[in-house]
Amino acid sequence: MAVEIITVPDLGEASEVEVIELLVSVGQSVAENDSLLVLESDKAAMEIPAPLAGIVESISVNLGDQVITGSEILTLKVSTTASDVSSISQKGIDKDSNEEEAEVSEKGEGDSEQASSAVIEVPDLGTEEEVDVIELHITVGDSIAKDDALITLESDKAAMEVPAPVAGKVDELLLALGDKVKTGSPILRLVSSRSEVNIEAQKTTEALNSGVVDEEQPPARSPEVEPQVAVLTQTSEPEVDASSSGPRVYAGPAVRKLARELGADLKQVTGTGARSRILKEDIHAFVKSRINAPAGQGTLTSAVPDIDFSKFGEIERVPRSKLQKATAVNMHRNWAAIPHVAQFDEADVTDLEAFREELKSEAEQKELKLTFMPFLLKACGKALQKYPQFNVSLDSSAEYVIQKKYIHVGVAVATDEGLLVPVVRDVDQKSIWQLAAEVIELTEKAKNRRLSMQEMQGACFTISSLGAIGGTGFIPIVNSPEVAILGVAKTQMKPVYFEGEFRPRQILPLTLSYDHKAVNGVDGGLFVSYLARLLTDVHHLLI
Repeated sequence: MAVEIITVPDLGEASEVEVIELLVSVGQSVAENDSLLVLESDKAAMEIPAPLAGIVESISVNLGDQVITGSEILTLKVSTTASDVSSISQKGIDKDSNEEEAEVSEKGEGDSEQASSAVIEVPDLGTEEEVDVIELHITVGDSIAKDDALITLESDKAAMEVPAPVAGKVDELLLALGDKVKTGSPILRLVSSRSEVNIEAQKTTEALNSGVVDEEQPPARSPEVEPQVAVLTQTSEPEVDASSSGPRVYAGPAVRKLARELGADLKQVTGTGARSRILKEDIHAFVKSRINAPAGQGTLTSAVPDIDFSKFGEIERVPRSKLQKATAVNMHRNWAAIPHVAQFDEADVTDLEAFREELKSEAEQKELKLTFMPFLLKACGKALQKYPQFNVSLDSSAEYVIQKKYIHVGVAVATDEGLLVPVVRDVDQKSIWQLAAEVIELTEKAKNRRLSMQEMQGACFTISSLGAIGGTGFIPIVNSPEVAILGVAKTQMKPVYFEGEFRPRQILPLTLSYDHKAVNGVDGGLFVSYLARLLTDVHHLLI
């Protein structure tokens, strides 16, 4: 048996992540794809799977630890007979392992009966932030199958399981419950058969030969058999901004994304990289300089002086969760950077409510709760089709808009930890029943912090409904890079002059907030009035 180190896999843009749960313990056997630990960044939580089977010999991280890509998670006891193959999925192989494998090969023993040791790492999380390990699904000595859950990782927005990329036995856990990890952090050491590693190595080689290369990764790197998690792959943007006006801007996709998030104009940032390429450090330095700029030169934030509230009475300092802090930052940035315009309207949903009551028995048969939300999603999908100027995002250069040919709508969900916005995809192509089922599933995942990164990305438009809480209306904040959001208040019974007399009608208050940089007032009025008509005429809505 050889001892291999399991490290945190590539975390993408996440810097440090937190180990929030350990799913294995020393001595536990793990199979391929068994979950080892859970990591949490400020965006998501995810489980890290074991790439190979083995026995956990030691765990190198503890709950609450902050880890980064490449951090050691645990050591795993695995067989030494196929170590040359397992090197595809680990950073190093003991010399003794190679010698033992050579001896076995000379004896003509079958590859399928041999085993190799490999370190399972945290896969690409799509962020450089650390995430917490909140659950370990395996222990040292566990046998795991491919795609078995290894660990659960949690960020401030979601929790996700990390599956094992190959089968095997857990030899050693390299992290503990509560540790903070990031992409590339070692999870465990796994013992797996050589044939399984060969298959994964072939898949990795084919992927590398396909020519798809991430610009942010090192140019020369041995192929690795990395675990897979459900995250949405980001589409690379042009490296060079070749707009007709102004100097050319050299910046990678991750840098451009960071600039958008912080509201930094790349044309004003001085790059310190090769060929004046803008680095992430340049973005942070630029934002810091703006924040520290003297009054009158423009600042990104305004400081509020600290007050000693204890002199007024008893107080308690209550720490905020990652999700709460991240939400606060996003809200402030969006409110400060977006010129908001709000337009109001009301929809007479009397007929819609009657139709919903008619479907109650059918909904019970389908074991679904039919709320207003599926109808709101359907109406928003139709409105976005009719007024595509709302289905755009502004390019960071402000030279053009990105017109989206798909319609995904986010649904704001209040949780105990804060606000989450899962995304319902292709709402224009789905029935009311399909939308109802997805809303229920995503809402449940959000409240249990089980949303994946993919389930929270890609929205074109957002609905924030406070109908269950009450109130006559509110102005929601646009969720950049979207350009509009719909606020829905509580339905009220009002007297409406209808067909020659006043009748009691159920009225739904609507508020449309939008980015005035992208949408003008006329379009805003047309959009919200069309939306109200759709909700009023249920037959037209469902055609």
